Amino acid sequence: MHEDAFERLWTPHRMAYIKGENKPTGPSADDGCPFCEIPKMSDEDGLVVARGSTVYAVLNLYPYNSGHLMVVPFRHVSGYEELDAEEVAELGDFTQRALRALRKASGAQGFNVGMNLGDVAGAGIAAHLHQHVVPRWGGDTNFMPVVARTKVLPQLLADTRRLLAEAWE
Repeated sequence: MHEDAFERLWTPHRMAYIKGENKPTGPSADDGCPFCEIPKMSDEDGLVVARGSTVYAVLNLYPYNSGHLMVVPFRHVSGYEELDAEEVAELGDFTQRALRALRKASGAQGFNVGMNLGDVAGAGIAAHLHQHVVPRWGGDTNFMPVVARTKVLPQLLADTRRLLAEAWE
């Protein structure tokens, strides 16, 4: 027990995110963009759930909730308006598939779906567009994030990736 009587829950893996590790050093694909590097990895190593012809679905390495994934175009673009018709269509199709897979694999009851376009809008990696799909359940905001500023994820990312890949249609 500490002097202030608070128990501590440590999440040291979050320090990489806080320090900006794996964050691009600039706006081009050659500036260390993780969304350009992930497709070169195996699905398991890159946490890729599914691959299409113009987009892929990948688990968020720093998830807001279990099963938090992103739909990402292979092409390095920052703006939604820069996507061509084929990319827009497949991004929409993959978003629908993500919703179905998350419901099937985890019984998700609702979702937060969206994009943060630009640094001022809160995009962690503004140079490469990505759409978030965050599953939600009744009561998933418990005392941990409110009191301890900690999110409890009940499953390893590799296990979540496998379940979602199996549920993907």
